[in-house]
This record gives sequence, C-alpha cells and structure tokens, in this order.
Amino acid sequence: MDYNLQIGMSHVAEKHVADADSAATLGSGTLAVFATPAMILLMELAARNAVQDVLPQGATTVGTLVNVQHLAATPVGAKVSATATLTAIDGRKLTFEVEAADENGVIGKGTHERAVIDIQRFMSKLIKE
Repeated sequence: MDYNLQIGMSHVAEKHVADADSAATLGSGTLAVFATPAMILLMELAARNAVQDVLPQGATTVGTLVNVQHLAATPVGAKVSATATLTAIDGRKLTFEVEAADENGVIGKGTHERAVIDIQRFMSKLIKE
C-alpha cells in the first residue's frame, strides 16, 4: 500500500483569521484571537492536502493523532498559514510535522498522524441497518 506516497511531501494551507475562527466564538477561550482548534484544523487541512492527490479514487485519510503546541496568539484579521510535511510512512499510518505561522513568526508546531482509509469500507462500518 504505497499509494505513491513519498517522505517530504508537503502542503501549505492559508487563511485570514475570521471571527468564526476565534477562541471566543469557538468556545475554547474568551478572546478574539485565533483559536487552538482552528489552528489544528488548518494543520489537518495541510496534511490532508499534502497526500490526497496521490491516493487512488475511493481513498482518503482521517486524522488519528494531534500533538501540537500553540505558542503565540494571532488576532482576528491576520493571515495565518499551516505547513504539513510527511515525515514517516508505516503501512496506512502517516506522520506529519506541522507548523503554523502568522506575519510575526511561528505560532504553533508539533506532529499529526493520519490513516489512509477506503471511504466505502470506513463509512459502511458506521451505517447500522
């Protein structure tokens, strides 16, 4: 199951922080700053997009582990980016180094794991008849 995956595959996801991304709106805090859950979402998006194009039709990845530090606050309105780089492949398990940054530098970093899954098989386990 190599799916044409290669160590070093990378993607950058970017966005401007909106009110909907704030800790106050998401409930993870009370301030109008980029929320940790929103930062993690951007990191996961970067990781997914780093490998999705080489997977066969009917396959995707799902997040299985997030281990990140949120190091600095970013205000609503600022531009943020998250970079994910594939660092290990162990069967279906993919490990990424992830890092988020704004105009002032690194705001978060860590690791993220995803598993390659067959969409139909995965979803069929959830549907109870």
